[in-house]
Amino acid sequence: MAADAASFLLEVVTPERVVLSRPATFVAFPAFDGEMGVLPHRAPLVAKLGIGIVRAEGPDGTQRLFVDGGFATMQGETLRLLTEEARLPETIDPDAVERELAAVRSRRLDDDQAFARQQRTLARVRALRALLDQP
Repeated sequence: MAADAASFLLEVVTPERVVLSRPATFVAFPAFDGEMGVLPHRAPLVAKLGIGIVRAEGPDGTQRLFVDGGFATMQGETLRLLTEEARLPETIDPDAVERELAAVRSRRLDDDQAFARQQRTLARVRALRALLDQP
């Protein structure tokens, strides 16, 4: 899928498959240390992804999806988000998200590593819930 002069190609890729490939006029994604935005003709980029929601605006409207870490690269007119997990809203089970939240809140925290895992899982669950709450 090629992008025109006013857009660029967004690809969201997991180890299993290409989750999304579409032209975009603007993409906001969660970087490790805050949100980043990309417009057409952006200089080359490499960034560490955080946990959160990607918002892709394009000729066909706006699309949102969840990503769970990874890397973002901009080469030429292609923005590639390489992530361990990417989920479109229609693939998310709200009940499973609530069960995951209850499970993480009930875990005993014995050390700093357990606390760090809990905080990562909480960030993941919050992002999934936010994605489900958006129109």
